[in-house]
Amino acid sequence: MPSYTITCGPRTLALGQRTLIMGIVNITPDSFSDGGRFFSPALAVSQAMQLVEEGADILDIGGESTRPFSDPVGESEEMDRVLPVIEELAHRVAIPISIDTTKAAVARQAVSAGATMINDVSALRSDPEMGVTAARCRVPIVLMHMKGTPKTMQVKPVYGDLVSDIKTFLSDAVDRAVAAGVERSAIILDPGIGFGKTIGHNIQLIRDLDRFHGLAAPLLIGPSRKMFIRQLLKDPSQKDMDPLSMDVARGTQAAVAAAAMKGVHIVRVHDVARTRATLAIVNAITSV
Repeated sequence: MPSYTITCGPRTLALGQRTLIMGIVNITPDSFSDGGRFFSPALAVSQAMQLVEEGADILDIGGESTRPFSDPVGESEEMDRVLPVIEELAHRVAIPISIDTTKAAVARQAVSAGATMINDVSALRSDPEMGVTAARCRVPIVLMHMKGTPKTMQVKPVYGDLVSDIKTFLSDAVDRAVAAGVERSAIILDPGIGFGKTIGHNIQLIRDLDRFHGLAAPLLIGPSRKMFIRQLLKDPSQKDMDPLSMDVARGTQAAVAAAAMKGVHIVRVHDVARTRATLAIVNAITSV
């Protein structure tokens, strides 16, 4: 995979030597996989510390669900959820903390609290101030492809040419970020598994991940426990599978391995321990 260096505050991430792990901490009551499990600051901090112990390279802290058909959360409520957790973790962990938000004000306060990365699933479209905020805060930013909004993204998503369309979207997002003052070297790109894609779209994206290297930026992918995995594995009599089931965990690791083999730089997952084991094997196979 291509090599990059990303600066996150006082820490530097070397991308390209191995696939890194971004551990997910959802401080929400309604996330599709673990909504409510870590809704209090104490539970969220405890979960984050567990992910660090299991081998996470980055923590991604979010206070607003982006599951299909979800409603947005107010700015102050989102801050109330994430800021106490980030403030506590900033004093306790030695890895970068990412704030998963589409709101510039939340991102600013999160960086002040100790976050050193922004993960914007709207790729600067939700809040026109986000690009300027990332530039002024001098932190890297993840720009993700999403068709529509979480409320609408899974309503019959259609593409002319899936990979080409998403590459164009991400290239335009990079241009917007650079125009706002973000350093080109501070941008990470995410093709957006599960965000406005059918099962077939998601499979094709993983199969063709190496085509995104032409965008000359680190790649992040988040397949963890997603609907396409559950739909592929469920019994025909089931409407859906429990995202926490062992079969879904195995399916997630298969997707992680496939993505890593295609040269993705970062995988965003709920289960860091299993992912670390999966990537130990993949990284050994792909290292030269």
